[in-house]
Amino acid sequence: MDKLKALQTFTAIVDRGSLTAAADALDSSLPAVVRTLAALEAQLGVRLLNRTTRRLALTEDGRQYLERARRILADLDEADRALGTQQDEPSGTLNVTAPVLFGQYHVAPAATRFLQRYPKMRINLVLLDRVVNLVEEGLDVGVRIGHLQDSTVVAQGVGRIRRIVVASPAFLRRHRAPKHPRELIGQPCVYSNATDGDQWRFVEDGRAFTVRVQGPLECNLAAPMLEACAAGLGFGRCLSYQAAPLLQAKKLRIVLADYEVEPWPVSLTYPSARLMPSRAKVFIEWMKRELKAAV
Repeated sequence: MDKLKALQTFTAIVDRGSLTAAADALDSSLPAVVRTLAALEAQLGVRLLNRTTRRLALTEDGRQYLERARRILADLDEADRALGTQQDEPSGTLNVTAPVLFGQYHVAPAATRFLQRYPKMRINLVLLDRVVNLVEEGLDVGVRIGHLQDSTVVAQGVGRIRRIVVASPAFLRRHRAPKHPRELIGQPCVYSNATDGDQWRFVEDGRAFTVRVQGPLECNLAAPMLEACAAGLGFGRCLSYQAAPLLQAKKLRIVLADYEVEPWPVSLTYPSARLMPSRAKVFIEWMKRELKAAV
């Protein structure tokens, strides 16, 4: 038995004063209304209405049950109205993840502007330089850089990120800028295992090839590696946004730009478009605009 339908039928019978009028109000048939009322009384084990050929009258049990039924239906209506309001003004918490530096440079500022626009929202921002499973880790939205391997998530592209080789001006004065990637062999290089590690990929005349590099520093995060590059420790391989502040400050320069591989896509990911809460939809649309402008 559909309990919600049974409550609606019972209250309609009382409000309309007859089974026939209740059937009309519910756009149902008289036999269906009779069956629903009988099933409800059978489940409860009490008679709710005394029925005669002329009138219906609530029993004492019926009066008590009617009061509670009206309260339940009113609460459901209030819940529906509250959810409808959220369609216009989102509220609640979103759990969002992004790579560390990309999150610092782009996602966190965009999320701050989002929260200023929607003050009833709260964001839990988790910055990680690893691939995460959104469902297993309880995350609503992710910002991913690179080609997606997880077919269970939905992805919307927002931009592309170059993979670049950089060095400090002082280092290039000592070692000169390489004209071909193979000139990196034997040169001091610093790298992050979060991107290509010591296997640096390049493209020449449409063909990909790999140069294995070596050097004094390997790090699991890009920021320390880039600081070492800026200090003149060696050539570094990174994603363009990671080096952006140091490039703008002229502490690093890009080399071998003609041999760069295809840029990596930047995507907004989420577990499913079905039954997505309105707050997530609003946030995703906001971030699409923000990140497309940034990258």
